[in-house]
Amino acid sequence: MRIRCKPWARPELEACPFFIQEPAASRGSWDKVFGNGKPIYLELGCGKGGFASQAVLHWTDVNFIAVDIKNEMLVLAKRKIEQALAGAGMTHEQVRVMIFNISNICNAFSEEDRIDRIFINFCNPWPKSKHKKRRLTHTRQLLQYKAFLKGELWFKTDDDELFEESLEYFEDAGFEVKYLTRDLHASGFAENLVTEHEQMFTEEGKNIKFLIAVPKPQSTEG
Repeated sequence: MRIRCKPWARPELEACPFFIQEPAASRGSWDKVFGNGKPIYLELGCGKGGFASQAVLHWTDVNFIAVDIKNEMLVLAKRKIEQALAGAGMTHEQVRVMIFNISNICNAFSEEDRIDRIFINFCNPWPKSKHKKRRLTHTRQLLQYKAFLKGELWFKTDDDELFEESLEYFEDAGFEVKYLTRDLHASGFAENLVTEHEQMFTEEGKNIKFLIAVPKPQSTEG
């Protein structure tokens, strides 16, 4: 679905105290952006903020960064996060949002940043063969994440083909899948945060697929 341009979106983001205007300038020093020594969680493709607005309340002892490629999406996420924080009487010190092309995410994060957890929720499945390299779970993307991920990657989708082919991508990129379910809502997994889209997919009769993967230890042979 094509998103209509909203000229007011970028100015509203730039007025936001937790919007990062130049993410690449923080490459290698995201710990200094927050300055509190807490773990950093990163959501890639946050959309309208249904997950991020819950995550900042659920994981209050971490720093959270939400990334999207479009101003028009991120501004809605920003609003949802603000509303959630205000409702809980919390400040924005441990939250950042930013616009970035995730296909080049290595230009915003480096090995020195060491992100503790990455979330990829209901990303574009790009079903056509010629477009599959655009998937956020494609091997070439996973290899980028490995450079700065020191913990887990949580991946959730309603798309069967994307999920099954992503399992191959994780293997090819040197990840180990440590948890997997093809019916998340029946799995008993306690930390799932259900968004509006997720509820909609469930009501349509689609099972939600979910996995947790970690980079395999580097071989020391040779």
